[in-house]
Amino acid sequence: RTGDGAGQRVVRGSSPGIRTATRTGNRHRQRCQRDRDRDRDVHRQRHRQHPHRPAGTMAEDLVLETWDLHCDRNGREHRTADMGCKELVVRRGQPFTITLRFSGRGYQDGVDKLSFNVQTGPCPSETSGTGFHFVVTDCPEESCWSAVIQQQDGESLSVSLCSPPDARIGRYSMTLETCTDYQGSSYQIGDFVLLFNPWHPEDTVFLRDENERREYVLSQHGLIYQGTSDYIFCIPWNFGQFEDDILAICLDMLDINPKHLRDQDRDCSRRNDPVYIGRVVSAMVNCNDEDRGVLFGRWDDCYDDGMSPMAWIGSVDILRRWKKFECHPVKYGQCWVFAAVACTVMRCLGIPSRVVTNYNSAHDTNANLTIDRYINERGEQEKRSRDMIWNFHCWVESWMARPDLAAGYDGWQVLDPTPQEKSEGTTCSTWKLHLLTP
Repeated sequence: RTGDGAGQRVVRGSSPGIRTATRTGNRHRQRCQRDRDRDRDVHRQRHRQHPHRPAGTMAEDLVLETWDLHCDRNGREHRTADMGCKELVVRRGQPFTITLRFSGRGYQDGVDKLSFNVQTGPCPSETSGTGFHFVVTDCPEESCWSAVIQQQDGESLSVSLCSPPDARIGRYSMTLETCTDYQGSSYQIGDFVLLFNPWHPEDTVFLRDENERREYVLSQHGLIYQGTSDYIFCIPWNFGQFEDDILAICLDMLDINPKHLRDQDRDCSRRNDPVYIGRVVSAMVNCNDEDRGVLFGRWDDCYDDGMSPMAWIGSVDILRRWKKFECHPVKYGQCWVFAAVACTVMRCLGIPSRVVTNYNSAHDTNANLTIDRYINERGEQEKRSRDMIWNFHCWVESWMARPDLAAGYDGWQVLDPTPQEKSEGTTCSTWKLHLLTP
């Protein structure tokens, strides 16, 4: 495929993670030119270190020939290999390795400069946390994007890159910049996807217990409880967060949510926060706000123009239908279907999540924490209240820290995508995102 830059060409290699490129000679010449005064002493030092090179002789340009993103190996190390996609998918705060192979000569420390650009969203910038430029250094920095040389073998160079544990999630583009004797070139390396990381202690979705991480992040199958308090039964459910196309569908869901359409830069800049992501997902799983949501809810047993909520056995078919039909709502869903689809999306993005069933579930429509019945002096019901008690109700709990609240509110947070009431202007159930109280 042909890139956007004039004269830039990227050719797909025979292996999914390997690419071949020709350089663009002028794109970053201005960046290197600005370093001329600062690097003059370094240039003199280099000449003393390389007396065989005549004074004033320009070093041969460093030309990138191929690269390998090591999608399979990085996927195994980041626990994303089962996602069924051929692109690089990594988790934030954890290093991943790429290999660069240069043409003609290898990288020379002190002669060549290497740096990377990573960008996400339509308007990437460092101030919004969606665009970064960082140079290859000797030591990684945990608080920002970093690149460290791991190993050099002739013309091949292995580089370890790492994002901070609070980086914005989503699809990123990555560019390599080389500079030799003030001559700069830029190479479009390709795209990768960054997810939340419940294995990293500094990530706000960090979950300490490995068994729980396997259950609430990696497990694709589970049980959803239904029935009544006197007769509890369960149905199997395929969450399928690692199935083909599901990650791409989840990222598309973020990109068409109303907050993104109103202010794309602000929306992308907030994607480091699982609280924000949870609210977006909760609103997008239902379609009651005319926001191109995933599911249409119905409770009147009239399902002839769609699928009965009782007929679904997994989230994958629902999400694929939604994408196939240009993000038109899938008919139909009820509480356990809404909750299960939301759980799939949250797990796919890396946030530990589970479906919870509550029996004799009170639906309080006016937020007074009571179920109201209005009885006159003759013992007759005077007016019908919208409050009711359901046999059961399902919602999602997601694990995350709450730095936006006082100490002690970290842990399982309630999200309810079933469309019943308004919360922060969008339709959901009566629950907001809050700590699950004991």
